[in-house]
Amino acid sequence: MPIASPLSSDLQPRGVELRRVAVNGVELNVALHGEGPAVLLLHGFPHTWQLWTRVMGSLAERHRVIAPDMRGAGESTHAADGYDAGTLACDAEALLEALGVPSADVVGIDAGTPPAFLLAMRRPDLVRRLVVMESLLGGLPGAEEFLAQGAPWWFGFHAVPGLAETVLTGHEARYVDWFLGAGTLGEGVDPAVRDAFVRAYTGADALRCAFSYYRALPTSSEQIAECVAGGRLTVPTMAVGARPVGRALERQLGSVADHLVGHVIEDCGHIIPLHRPEALLRLLGPFLAPGPQGSPPRG
Repeated sequence: MPIASPLSSDLQPRGVELRRVAVNGVELNVALHGEGPAVLLLHGFPHTWQLWTRVMGSLAERHRVIAPDMRGAGESTHAADGYDAGTLACDAEALLEALGVPSADVVGIDAGTPPAFLLAMRRPDLVRRLVVMESLLGGLPGAEEFLAQGAPWWFGFHAVPGLAETVLTGHEARYVDWFLGAGTLGEGVDPAVRDAFVRAYTGADALRCAFSYYRALPTSSEQIAECVAGGRLTVPTMAVGARPVGRALERQLGSVADHLVGHVIEDCGHIIPLHRPEALLRLLGPFLAPGPQGSPPRG
């Protein structure tokens, strides 16, 4: 059965504009909302820009919200390659440039976290503040306890070229539903959002793109290690954990970030923006508020 909550919401919130933007050899489908200082939202798997539908309206009251379908996801180009964090960071940088954005707050979750991190490391002049959630950053120290029993089972399944898409074609809805159920502690998500995710990851080519993120993890890990070896994360950063990652990402960032604050949202699953949007907004509001870049709020 589909994992869907009884909540009702508009799949495309009022005022959201969808635009196709050519960047870095691909076209990204981008949701735009609001006016003011820009905030770039980078989703993970199995998500699209609709991951952010329950927080976009509030953010758009003070910000220009930019929420792309990342390379290979949703309505964006199903590219043959480029799923490593470094290339995805270049996609994000080129998107901001194409939209005429001189600087932005950057928020990443799951697979959106490594490119958000690399963008902030490479372009601290472009990234005002960084928020990262429910992910790990390659082999940086700090995640040993989380990884004590090994990586989650699907990492290995997705990493084998050609295997997962062969097994899952025709069963995409059940597979996506499992992640949506696990990621909300069984509570589920809005039916319209669930259906959008299922459509986005149906078909062998859509699955290939999704699993290419996992197949590029060794390259992404090398890119993160090289970047950290050459410098520190200087932009104000907030790490937000829930279940299952908790404070593992915060611990990883502790040795490389100059200005770091960490939070764990209790009774919250992995898909924070859909499961506990109010709690997330309570953290994002003060952190992204205009103020000295070197003085992130403590908590």
